[in-house]
Amino acid sequence: MIELNDIDGFEWDEGNEKKSLEKHKVSRREAEEVFNSQPFIVLRTAYLNEERFQMFGESKHRLITIIFTLRKSKIRIISARDMSKKERSFYENKLKEEKAKADSGIQDRR
Repeated sequence: MIELNDIDGFEWDEGNEKKSLEKHKVSRREAEEVFNSQPFIVLRTAYLNEERFQMFGESKHRLITIIFTLRKSKIRIISARDMSKKERSFYENKLKEEKAKADSGIQDRR
């Protein structure tokens, strides 16, 4: 699991930043905002020999998927875009599951 408290900023490749903005209409600022919002889900993935992560979260305006990797104490964003229909469904179902778990935990304590 990633400990976001250990992260001290972001690192962007100019090409990835440009692609996220021009192709997907997600600015650097909006993508970074998702890391400061709750709730979000992070899955560990891999691409070639590089460990990567897929984040599902929200900006102030929409649901966003972010692909990133870690470089020392920096988050290097590779891609940021709107969630697909399948990703939205996954995200919403996970949030419902988490809420149900939290609600049942409250009921169990009574």
